[in-house]
Amino acid sequence: MRNYKIDILRGISVLLVLFHHFNIPYKLKDTFLGVQVFGENLSTLIARNGNYGVTMFFVISGFLITSHTLKRDGALSKVHLWQFYIRRIARIIPCLVLLVLMVTILGSLGLTPFINQAPNGVEVSYGLTILAAFTFWMNILIIQFGWVNYALGVLWSLSVEEVFYLAFPVLCLVLRSKKLFILFLLAIICYAPYFRSLYYLDENGGYLYHYFSSFDGIAIGCILALAVQKWQCPERIRKPVITIISILMCLLYLYAPIKEVSIWGTGVFALLTAGLIFCLAQENRSKADSGVGNITVWIGKRSYEIYLFHLVILGLIKVFYLPKETTPEQKLILLPLFFIATLLLSWAIEKYYSTPLNHLIRKHLLAKVNGDLQRKG
Repeated sequence: MRNYKIDILRGISVLLVLFHHFNIPYKLKDTFLGVQVFGENLSTLIARNGNYGVTMFFVISGFLITSHTLKRDGALSKVHLWQFYIRRIARIIPCLVLLVLMVTILGSLGLTPFINQAPNGVEVSYGLTILAAFTFWMNILIIQFGWVNYALGVLWSLSVEEVFYLAFPVLCLVLRSKKLFILFLLAIICYAPYFRSLYYLDENGGYLYHYFSSFDGIAIGCILALAVQKWQCPERIRKPVITIISILMCLLYLYAPIKEVSIWGTGVFALLTAGLIFCLAQENRSKADSGVGNITVWIGKRSYEIYLFHLVILGLIKVFYLPKETTPEQKLILLPLFFIATLLLSWAIEKYYSTPLNHLIRKHLLAKVNGDLQRKG
């Protein structure tokens, strides 16, 4: 059964990312959202750490992938390699292909947000950018050369996730023992803060975008899935624990720019997210009981499409409303339009493209793999 509260977390995560990305070109500090709170603009406090939303995504992804593997195969050591990869391909690749196609077409029309730039003074070919997108090292490209392509920049996090998941079933089969698997994940979690320290205050974001700067969030999610199998949070203390963790997450989110606390902040935020999911995963209700909750669930279910395509919408807005020339009044109109247009585009892509292709790919490729297994058996 799908846990709607996990979808609420996804929804919150992607909304934080969207607000963060909107505020980068269209600073909202000159609007009513720029009211001073704790010596800082409210808009800045909310927007500056939107990357914590991606941290939440990583923990959720690790949790769900491991949980689904355990339910489907019974044990991590019994994971079916090709079935695992087919499911990942069916979910990831259709939207990735569509995004690249859209950006390529818009770039060919001469629209600046969709054309490769040289932020560090080094020209990077569009072909190399596409190669990085499909071979999951866009994050490394960004670290080395900067944000060479605005609309494709979101693929840095997909690069982190997919490299981890390429290794995930192999590690399950090679290590076989659950204890060894957990020890391996703990090693990643312990190594990540040190790795982030190597890139501390790095202008190109190595403290955030590199594989080992982000793997600990996914690893924490994987361990969480194993923990949920074994332990439960007593119902009488569940709500107080959720409240305390939520407050701590808000305090950390508002405390300081993620860049300044990246060494420990990302890991702590991932651990708090895991604590929250640990409690939420044990809730029995099947759906939200409020309008806001249902809307957030709806957003969470389409979070992948929203995340992947929101910079296409924002890029198009930037074409018609140059950030430096946009008035505060226009920004306040563009903000809800950006959210609405992103949600509508993502809904259409999910309903008429990604979900049908996901089912089609799984139906044909999984049937072929299962048929081969039966013949060998």
